[in-house]
Amino acid sequence: MRTLSGNILTPDGWHFGELKFADRIAAIIGEGSNPAGNDGDYLLPGFIDLHVHGAGGRDVMEGGDAIDTIARVHARHGTTSLLATTMTAPKPDIERALSGIERIVKHRTTGTARVLGVHLEGPYINPGKLGAQPNFARDGMIEEISGFQRLAPLKVLTLAPEMQGHLELVPTLVAQGIRVQIGHTLGSYEAGVEALRQGATSFTHLYNAMTALHHREPGIVGAALAHAEYAELIPDLMHVHPGAIRAALRAIPKLYCVTDSTAAAGMPDGEYRLGSLTVTKCLGGVRLPDGTLAGSTLTMDEALRNLVKLGLDVDDAARRLSTYPADMLGLEDRGRLKVGGHADIVVFDRNLNLKSVFVEGEPISLE
Repeated sequence: MRTLSGNILTPDGWHFGELKFADRIAAIIGEGSNPAGNDGDYLLPGFIDLHVHGAGGRDVMEGGDAIDTIARVHARHGTTSLLATTMTAPKPDIERALSGIERIVKHRTTGTARVLGVHLEGPYINPGKLGAQPNFARDGMIEEISGFQRLAPLKVLTLAPEMQGHLELVPTLVAQGIRVQIGHTLGSYEAGVEALRQGATSFTHLYNAMTALHHREPGIVGAALAHAEYAELIPDLMHVHPGAIRAALRAIPKLYCVTDSTAAAGMPDGEYRLGSLTVTKCLGGVRLPDGTLAGSTLTMDEALRNLVKLGLDVDDAARRLSTYPADMLGLEDRGRLKVGGHADIVVFDRNLNLKSVFVEGEPISLE
């Protein structure tokens, strides 16, 4: 049994005291307290990143041991669980990437974040809104998706609702336990609203690669701001202007944050792979040769600091990196520090420097 002490962020708010745990949380001992009244560390729920393409020079589309490398790098930055996120690609390439992920989901490697499953980002997107996706977009077919599901657990699937047959697909996917996200889309406001009505849950990297808000044509962004409970957003302060982040925070109750990180995360400037594409890391960003942003180098500890810089309280920022993504996936034993929950814990000092990470009770080396 391990013990940590400090300001513990529980579902009921801050408690100052002790957190006792093994692989799960055994006890929280203390009283409700405002952290402003002491100088103790922040004990926060481990971060859950639902959009991860890579890190440490490796890309999810490589499959195999690349996933372990990616999960190891992100764990060192406070991510205790994640979704391995694929790129738009030919069917055999996606199948190769998915093969073996189920083993990793069932048997976590020491020193890594828990891989919860897969976010299939494409290929069921609009070819007119590829963003940094390769041009292998196509209409979705349930037979193909079911084949992918047999290879690895699909937890989230991004699709463009305006494409042929996609609105009809949504209820079927939802019935299979897949969360449908709206993204990489040229769809109208009406298409976005109808997708939500059919059971879509969230929006993929809000604002990016979707029809923008106009006062006479609200677009997919307008549908999200007017109707969504959930949406993911990249808070690297490059993908989305701080003013647009603040607007989304006011409009979407459970706006949560993702990294959309690439192989360049945790690596020096240079060229890296993003699926079948070559991208360049420079000046903190990742871009295609034409200058298009292509994922990020963001990590979740930096995401926390960025949100606090924008004016969010630490507890609000932390929930947008842990509790809300857990809620989006329907997970009650992750994303919150409560007795019986997984001991996924991150510890920050009062300057928001990451001090410790525990994944299901295992201490993670930050070196």
